[in-house]
Amino acid sequence: MTLPTETSAAQAPTGNLEITVSRTELLRELTAAQSVVERKTTIPILSNFLFEATQGEGGDRLTITATDLDQSLRTSCAAKVKKAGACTIPARKLYDYIKLLPEGEISIKLMDNHWVQIRAGRSNTKMVGMARANFPQVPEFPASGAVKISVPSLKNMVSKTIFAISNEESRYTLNGALLVLKAESMAMVATDGHRLAHIEKMGETLDGVSGEKKTLIPRKALSELSSLLGATEAETLEFGDDDQTLFFRVGGRVLTSRKLTGQFPNYEAVLPRDNNKFVIVRSEDLMGSIQRVAQFADERSGAIKIRLEQNELKLSSSSTDAGESEDTIETPYNYDPLVVGFNSQYLIDFLKAIGNSGEVRLEFKDAQSAGQMRPEDANEDVKYRYILMPMRI
Repeated sequence: MTLPTETSAAQAPTGNLEITVSRTELLRELTAAQSVVERKTTIPILSNFLFEATQGEGGDRLTITATDLDQSLRTSCAAKVKKAGACTIPARKLYDYIKLLPEGEISIKLMDNHWVQIRAGRSNTKMVGMARANFPQVPEFPASGAVKISVPSLKNMVSKTIFAISNEESRYTLNGALLVLKAESMAMVATDGHRLAHIEKMGETLDGVSGEKKTLIPRKALSELSSLLGATEAETLEFGDDDQTLFFRVGGRVLTSRKLTGQFPNYEAVLPRDNNKFVIVRSEDLMGSIQRVAQFADERSGAIKIRLEQNELKLSSSSTDAGESEDTIETPYNYDPLVVGFNSQYLIDFLKAIGNSGEVRLEFKDAQSAGQMRPEDANEDVKYRYILMPMRI
């Protein structure tokens, strides 16, 4: 038997892992990783976490990996490593069990036949793991070419667009949001064919980006990324990619996602150019009116009617089952009268995304053309707009 050299041992520990780790730290990392684990999988190993314990000059570490083959998350925490090694443990069971343990140290040890012993205080549990060798290889973060992106900026962009991504599997190029990076700005856009959310942040310095870099990020990866960005203290993250995979390094965690192939539609062609009739209302007033009126909209279409007349905005709906409702908001309006129908839920999604505060501007051309909504604020750096296709009413 040949002993592995230092380098290969550090990359892929195989021995009989034996470690002690703090419950708080372990639970924090398991919480981050467990959302990636495949719940209903036909490949049993994907329901497991991969634990790898290493000893090194930088201190002992426990690295935890979860994957569903489309995406993976690798995270780590400090641990006392008695024996370096690796094992796999059923993810859901472990996560639920560790949550129920009291604060303190937990010792984890790999036994024969891939069983894993977990001891904490007076609790002693053995769980049935699986062979480390069956765990899929997870792609490594690229050695070069990564771009540093501001965490607050990206977090804001994801929250302002993710709800407009299509859920229809058949339209797979719409199952993600397009990230557009330039040397001094970044933008994100998502659409499901009925609506489109577009946000652009100026004044970003993105080193290493020349021209324009466009990347389609799948919805699943975006929602995972959103959790990571919400849980980090880091100011920036690193974003890299290769032919098949996207990589996001946030603090000590690395999220990978398989790339979406295909061409995102030419969204610039649908951005309204001449919506010259507009009205400005308080976001809170509009939200209240829409929610009240939507109670009486047709259940299937959710359509409500917006009627603009001299200095007032009227919202109304009616359905044969529920009845009818009308709400009026007084606001300056001096253009030709206009009646247009929209899906009420789509309007609510936008108002929620802007935090339902401040004022919002509604821009129209006519009853057949797309309407545009945007926050009426003085933020010059961030341009956010939401485009909605009208409905026949």
